[in-house]
Amino acid sequence: MTTIAYAHPNIALIKYWGKAPDQGNVPATPSLSVTLDTLVTRTAIETADADRFELDGRPVEDKKLAACLADLRAHYDVPPLVIRSRNNFPTAAGLASSASGFAALVTAIDGHCRLGMDAATRSTFARRASGSAARSIFGGFVALDGPDWAARPLLERADWPLRVVVAVTSAAPKAVASSAGMRLSMASPFYPAWVTSTHEDFRLAVDHVRNRDFDALAELAEHSCLKMHGLMLATRPGLVYWNPVTLECLHRIRALRAAGLPVFCTIDAGPQVKAICLPEAAGRVAAELRAIPGVIEILEIGLGSGASLEAP
Repeated sequence: MTTIAYAHPNIALIKYWGKAPDQGNVPATPSLSVTLDTLVTRTAIETADADRFELDGRPVEDKKLAACLADLRAHYDVPPLVIRSRNNFPTAAGLASSASGFAALVTAIDGHCRLGMDAATRSTFARRASGSAARSIFGGFVALDGPDWAARPLLERADWPLRVVVAVTSAAPKAVASSAGMRLSMASPFYPAWVTSTHEDFRLAVDHVRNRDFDALAELAEHSCLKMHGLMLATRPGLVYWNPVTLECLHRIRALRAAGLPVFCTIDAGPQVKAICLPEAAGRVAAELRAIPGVIEILEIGLGSGASLEAP
């Protein structure tokens, strides 16, 4: 029997960067995200005689996957599995493929082995594999904070149907993985201020989302993004995930908002640029970003659902 699960990546508006020490992959900061539609990880699993893993059609060995399976097996009866995972978007390129990947994996194993997990439990196991994966268990607007560090939904996608225009500026894997970059950044002199200030950013952002206050959320989310990249730049060696096209897209989006268009920018650990906007602005934003030399592809995306055994 084959069990298939699907999950979407998510984009953090209030960023998570850094780990709490010695606490089992607990984030150092709370975060708030939107789950995307269209982009999807499809993970199929079958019971086997030994664990095997394929990603996008190629056999791979993955320490984080092996650790996730070991964690599940410490709590549940999980047999050896063949796991075949495929993304319809670039992997390890700043589009949150690990978030959707581990959310889909935990959901597939839960369904295949009939473990009976609730969503909060799946979120916890996903988070222990990849911090942002906790949020992809849910759709719409999602918060991840303590003390339990299981994600929780804030608003359903239909409650505030924002649009996300993604400018893909490179399909290459990033040189420094997020988990490695976070460990390096914890030695930065900027790191304590980052952790302290992000708790207040998160509290304010939750209110802005609940109030559907786009302008306030726009200012705060861009501030969180640029503050995170400031921390990355102040790491030794400096973490520079942007390329020149990334920077041009950022300037274009800020100019559009200054001209009155309801749009703001966020960028994760990679060169891809995400423009969050009200639905009526999506066409103009996409056209403006598409016209920038070096933009490889434009993706116009809505807000998506949580991880599920049902095809999106």
